[in-house]
Amino acid sequence: MNPPRTPRFIQRHVADVATERGEIIAGLAQRPARAAPKYFYDKLGSHLFEAITELPEYYPTRTEAAIFAAHGAAMAQRIGAGAALIDLGAGNCVKASRLFPLLEPTRYVAIDISVEFLHDALRRVQREYPLLDVAGLGLDFSSTLDLPSGLGEGRNVFFYPGSSIGNFTPDEALAFLRRVRGHAAGGGLLIGVDLVKPAAVLEAAYDDGLGVTAAFNLNLLRQLNRVIGSDFDPTQWQHVALFDAERSRIEMHLQARTALTVQWPGGTRAFDRGERIHTENSYKYSVDGFGALLDSAGFETEQCWTDPQRWFAVFWASAR
Repeated sequence: MNPPRTPRFIQRHVADVATERGEIIAGLAQRPARAAPKYFYDKLGSHLFEAITELPEYYPTRTEAAIFAAHGAAMAQRIGAGAALIDLGAGNCVKASRLFPLLEPTRYVAIDISVEFLHDALRRVQREYPLLDVAGLGLDFSSTLDLPSGLGEGRNVFFYPGSSIGNFTPDEALAFLRRVRGHAAGGGLLIGVDLVKPAAVLEAAYDDGLGVTAAFNLNLLRQLNRVIGSDFDPTQWQHVALFDAERSRIEMHLQARTALTVQWPGGTRAFDRGERIHTENSYKYSVDGFGALLDSAGFETEQCWTDPQRWFAVFWASAR
């Protein structure tokens, strides 16, 4: 009897404090100020996002889940069994593991910016699927997609659910999809995409009544304090979410409640009352528009599944 497998953990992303500090300070110096959304996802931020997905206003998670429940068998028939399933932004790995019985992967690679949040999830996955080759990879895949030897071979099916592609500008999304295409020969990409819908629905999803999304956004300030030694006081800021119809994107901001000055070793930034820090974009697509983006990246769009209201879509695009 073979001994049980244990997950492999590989950390490729090493935080360069000097580089991160420089990036944050440069963003704060802009007008309007900016902060990268990757600073949402410390341990607390990751848990807050999980809570967001349970909110009644936040339709993407449950709508996407319903699409997978209704069409999972058809997806598996299109994709075929026996591939390596590479989960981008894996989080708690639940979305991908629900597909294992249908896709029957030979390897599961969970990629996130840090493997710390993946440890417990991947141990659970390995217990439930003891014969599966399971690995966790700490990688900032938004800028590079460098798969270590032993993880990128064979037929790769990339899995990118949850509409996270919307956090990229369209040009950034195209560059990202091309990087994925470079590792997907013979396989492809299964990706969730949020579609354009009424502004009231979109804005409620990013500004819920309980204030969980506000806490998620404000938690970013704690991360900035940790990295650059600043003295942001989250109580002096408020969460703002709005839909920019011209750019087809939700924007999240932090807005100063009063005139204030933020200090850090070697620098300061004054904010007027009402001045904002831009923390996130979430672009919304049409089915035809995102299909064209996939085609430009070198994929062949084979199938798109939507919910009855056409609020959300899941695309299967092959790379042949």
